[in-house]
Parts: sequence; C-alpha cells; structure tokens
Amino acid sequence: MLAFIIRRLAQSVLVMLFVALIAFVIFRYVGDPIASMVGVETRLEDQEIMRDRLGLNDPAVIQFLRFVGNAMQGEFGISYRLQQPVTELILSRLPATIELAFASAMIALVFGVVLGVFTALKPKSLLSGAVMSASLIGVSLPTFLIGIGLIYIFSVELGWLPSFGRGEVVDLGWWRTGLLTETGLKSLILPAITLSLFQLTLIMRLVRAEMLEVLRTEYIRFARARGLTQRAINFGHALKNTLVPVITITGLQLGSVIAFAIVTETVFQWPGVGSLFITSVQVVDVPVMAAYLMFIALVFVLINLVVDILYFVVDPRLRVDGGSSGK
Repeated sequence: MLAFIIRRLAQSVLVMLFVALIAFVIFRYVGDPIASMVGVETRLEDQEIMRDRLGLNDPAVIQFLRFVGNAMQGEFGISYRLQQPVTELILSRLPATIELAFASAMIALVFGVVLGVFTALKPKSLLSGAVMSASLIGVSLPTFLIGIGLIYIFSVELGWLPSFGRGEVVDLGWWRTGLLTETGLKSLILPAITLSLFQLTLIMRLVRAEMLEVLRTEYIRFARARGLTQRAINFGHALKNTLVPVITITGLQLGSVIAFAIVTETVFQWPGVGSLFITSVQVVDVPVMAAYLMFIALVFVLINLVVDILYFVVDPRLRVDGGSSGK
C-alpha cells in the first residue's frame, strides 16, 4: 500500500511538472506582459528596465525554474487586468466554486446510485422505464440550455429561486460561504442541479449496467443457493462490487465539475473561479490563465490519487495482488 502511494505520488509530480511547462509556455510566449502592464506613453527604456526587473530577459530555463519554484509556493504573479496577486484572486473565488462542485457532486452521487440500483433491481417496471427515458435529458441537452430552462421555470414563472448571484455570504476566516444563509442556499439550488444532471445520468446508467452484470455472476447465484436474503445479496454483495467503476467515474467527474463549471457559472453569474477564467481569457490575462491551468491539474491529480487509494478499500482483490507483487 505504501509503495503504491509513493509510485502514484511520483507520477503526480511528473504530471504537475509537465503541466507547469505548458503553463510557463502560455505565461511566457502568449502576449507581451510589459505591453499589458504599461501605457502607450511609456518609454522604451522604462519598458526594458521593467523586463530586467521581472526577469524576462533571463534564459528560458532560468525563467522556468523560477516559475516552478514560485508555483510551489503558490505565487503566480500579478493579474494584468486587476493588478492584484493572482493567488489572492483565485482564493477569493475558490469557495464559491468548491461549494457548487460538491453540492452538484452529492446530488449526482446520491440520486445516481439510488436510481441506478432501482432500475437494475426493477428493470421491467414502468417507473424504471420512465426514469431511463427521462435520463436522456441529462445526456442530450447542453448545460447552458438546462440552466436557462430552470431559470425560466423556477425564477421567472414561479419566482421561487433567484436566477443569478450567490446570495448572502458569511465570512469564516478566509472562507466565504453561502451555506449558512437562506438566500445563499436558495441561490445554490439551480446551478447545482444544472451542473449535476449530466453526472447524475452518467452515474445512474453506469450503476445500472454494472449491477445487472454483477447479478448474473456465479457467486451471486451461489449466494442465492446458500439461502441469503435478497437484501443481503443486492446490497451486501452486488452493490459493493459495483462501486469500483462508480468510484472511478465519480472521482473523475468531480474533477470535471470543478474544471468545467465555467458554463454554469456564466449562466448563473456565479462568482467562482470559472467565471474569473472566462474574464481572463477575454482580456488575455495570462497569469490568471496559467494559475487556473495549474489549479485544475492539481485537482485532477489529487482526485486520481484518492480514487486509487479507495480502490484498495473497496476491492480486496487489489490488496491481495499488491501484497503478492510486493513479495
């Protein structure tokens, strides 16, 4: 187990170095940072002084090593547009994105597993057919269209929920949360549902397919022959062996939710990291773009590491194989 974690950590470091190289190329060779920071009236001599001060005249290798060192300390420079430290900008927007991502992930996981198990155990019922037919909506409709539809129904027509913004927030140190206020919770409902529909449909169909396959295996028939109750067979044996691919998909989808919540944050004007990235792309704010790339890569690396460790917890066969290979 320890050797496995060490190998995964080494692989994660290599991945982060590769992503750092890409971010550095974007940071260094896309646009002129000096031109973005000064006006047209600035003299060429002053611009050259700024280049020397920022180290832009150093060799590319020295600049890359400096960039990696600063990134390890969480330093990504100053935003060209806002003239503020990039790290502070991302940290100020991060709570909104994380709360939205985890709320949508919980909706997708809970309802996806429950509906997947139900449609697998009752495959021929009318309700299962209706659920499978309705699941096509989450797959076929684009996210922005689902968001606009929910806004029209629940905000414009019914007036139950707000259509944009995060609502009232409460400061808990550096973390600003809307989960402790009524308006914050109401503002979270529509974007969380919008962001969760695709993941919910994916998890539900995966659980259904895997559980139907597991229920046809020999050891399930043997469990029935031993006289085990249907509840013990379905939830003690079949569902547990179904969770391995579900953990994979759920982990990767959580990373995707954080990375690609851009559309949902734009539709609902949610003040998260995704909306900050969209604004940075529009004005070519390269430091923010590079920092966002590094942040998303770190999220995926950490999630993959957690998913791999959960494999050992859920599937005993992996622990046996790992112990055998270690010997």
